[in-house]
Amino acid sequence: MMRKIYSSTTLLLMLVMLAMHSSCSQKQETEGGQMTEIRVGVFNGNGGAQTCIWEAYAACTLDRDMRVRYITTSDIAAGVLDSLDVIVVPGGGGTRQYQNLGQENLQRIKEFIARGGGAVGICAGAYLFSNTPEYSCMAINGAQAIDIEHDNRGHGVVGFSLTEEGKKVFGEYADQDTLFCMYYEGPVFVPAADDSIKYVEFATMLSDVHEEGGAPANMTNNKPFAIGNRYGKGKVFSVIAHPESTPGKMWMIARMVRWTVTDDSDAEQQRLVKNQRFSESPDVKNAALADREILMSTDDLKVESDCFKKLVYGTDDEKLKALDWLKQHHSWDAKRWIQGALFDASPAVRAAAAEYIADIHYLTFLKDMRAALQQETDEKAQQRIKASVERLENLR
Repeated sequence: MMRKIYSSTTLLLMLVMLAMHSSCSQKQETEGGQMTEIRVGVFNGNGGAQTCIWEAYAACTLDRDMRVRYITTSDIAAGVLDSLDVIVVPGGGGTRQYQNLGQENLQRIKEFIARGGGAVGICAGAYLFSNTPEYSCMAINGAQAIDIEHDNRGHGVVGFSLTEEGKKVFGEYADQDTLFCMYYEGPVFVPAADDSIKYVEFATMLSDVHEEGGAPANMTNNKPFAIGNRYGKGKVFSVIAHPESTPGKMWMIARMVRWTVTDDSDAEQQRLVKNQRFSESPDVKNAALADREILMSTDDLKVESDCFKKLVYGTDDEKLKALDWLKQHHSWDAKRWIQGALFDASPAVRAAAAEYIADIHYLTFLKDMRAALQQETDEKAQQRIKASVERLENLR
């Protein structure tokens, strides 16, 4: 049997290729143990609400060291998790996400985390991660949802407070007693009956949401708002509300992602807060951009619906008033309506829509904003749209 004889050049090339393969298959780290690049997959599958998917993706891109991509059920089946550090499951419908993924892919995700990967579940994603009896879930975060028969309890801007552990993770807000965030029918968590997984509570819900669906009072308040836990060698972060939908709070999703790939020691938590790279725009972490509780009542929902009709059929003045009301009330549904208003027949409406999008940090529509600016012929509207485009671009 002949032996293969390799030249020194060939051997050197083989060693270089082996080193490159090794470096690509391992997490990149800095001197302090922090990862320099985090590969994030945002689940884009049936059951995820489109706006939630877009917003989760945009929130992760605020971190300049994250490489973010959308992943689908087929991607997971094909092994995409091997090229990721963290998976993010956005809001929508947990049961539909569960069904779309299928049990084999759910097991792949669990094994990915157990091997050392990270997972962030937002609202429905947190539901999916829970251990809730008679509910389609993965049982990976140590919590169970209660009062699920009143899941459609309402939405709006809710108050929450950071715990002492939460202040370590979100140190920029450590001196604020109450913060505010978008919420849409998120889970009400308590510790799961199976206590094999222990979670840490990072934030506590303060608002009592029972505006719709006959939901009982005093159910959501004083329950966990954000929790984190170990799962095997990996970590799981679950949040019941939508920081990614909240101007001035979007960055918190990127921090949650970072937490899942950071050691639990106080020193590493401090380094996490210090070393994470965002843009210099003061709006990125401006908590005052959402600074009060706004729970949408049934009457408010009727006004909201009427605003949609005004945007379609109203006069220019009615459209402007509708945009103002929707913005002041942090309307959830209006996020999908204002895209078309960028191309309204009225220059004033076009400019107001651009300012609305910039105010809510809706990065998904940045491409539309640029297109609207390019096509704008009215000088005053052009100036307003240009300023709004710049505000959005400065977030990154």
